[in-house]
Amino acid sequence: MSDKWINVDPRTKKLSLRFRVRGFSSQFYLSTGLTDTKKNRIIVQSRRDAIETDIGLGQFDPTLERYKFGSRNLAPTRPATSTKQINELWELFTEFQSTQLEETTIRNSYASVARYIKRFPTQDLNRASDIRDWLTKNTTQFMAWNLLGRLNRCCEWAEVSGLIISNPFQGLQMQRPKRKSTDKETYLAFTLEQRDIIINAFEHHDRHTHYAPLIKFLFFTGCRPGEAFALTWGDISPDCRRISITKSRNFAGILKGTKNGKRRIFPSGENSRLQNLLLDIRPVISHPGELVFRSKLGNPITGNILNKVWNQGSSMHDGLKTPCLGVVKELAINREIPYYLKPYATRHTFSTWAIASGITVEKVALWIGDDVSTVIKYYCHPNVVNAECPDF
Repeated sequence: MSDKWINVDPRTKKLSLRFRVRGFSSQFYLSTGLTDTKKNRIIVQSRRDAIETDIGLGQFDPTLERYKFGSRNLAPTRPATSTKQINELWELFTEFQSTQLEETTIRNSYASVARYIKRFPTQDLNRASDIRDWLTKNTTQFMAWNLLGRLNRCCEWAEVSGLIISNPFQGLQMQRPKRKSTDKETYLAFTLEQRDIIINAFEHHDRHTHYAPLIKFLFFTGCRPGEAFALTWGDISPDCRRISITKSRNFAGILKGTKNGKRRIFPSGENSRLQNLLLDIRPVISHPGELVFRSKLGNPITGNILNKVWNQGSSMHDGLKTPCLGVVKELAINREIPYYLKPYATRHTFSTWAIASGITVEKVALWIGDDVSTVIKYYCHPNVVNAECPDF
């Protein structure tokens, strides 16, 4: 059968199926209710294949009840899944999700899964257990659990969409691996003394002093780095006491909404370090759309830039690439601070010491744009007992 079966109804502008079957004088017509898109054509083609199979087996239902869209009573003689390949389904699932998720999520997370799928020993949906076994042998326990979960969600969508009859990954899920004790380091915070050592090091660094205001801002607000990258002077009140956080820039510098879509106002105290910082760096004449923080070359700051000045970058010397330690990693190596933490630790530091100084969990959650349960889980560290209130 060819795609001549599939047409666009001139009245409804929806895809439809028109076909003839030997032994029946009249042409058959089946409305799909689907608009003409690449994904929907795949869905309609799948239903066409089901009809073709029934015709070949002598099981065609001339009432078309079994083939109506939304019906799950398709021929049981079809394969348990379909002839669709895993990589095809994932591509269609990604296209569907792209209408609902951030571009960066599709570009990073979904593209990463696609690369793994290419490495699978088979693309056959009927060999899902072989894929599970391959994942457990060739990836970490966490990665195997994560990928199987994603494949399961993809096939659940494909089943509902009529692309496959059943989900081959249902029942193949692994138990979520427990976190290792070392994972707790992700949520550690600097002490206030260590925070000030880091700020001082940036202020007096021969190469990275330009980024000291950004580091201060991250420590003084607990905002996500991407939110600071996207901050403009139009987001800050004239007296620099109210900061509106409504957007973010991802690791690659692409502008998007905040991580959880929450918009918030961060308050800065009268004559506080934060207010004085913003008053000090604000241009005499500032445009509302002008970025507050820029790179040394005047470009928008990205996660790559922050990682280089905080952790480690590289430079070319006599044609050779040589590593250049970032400010914080250098402090850790020289034992001026006891351990190295990533830039996100600025957020943990602010939240942890705000709570330790007596600020309510609800208020901290409001300030940093997070849920109360998340703040309780990650920022109430038992090692923080006696603390001075940070100058917000």
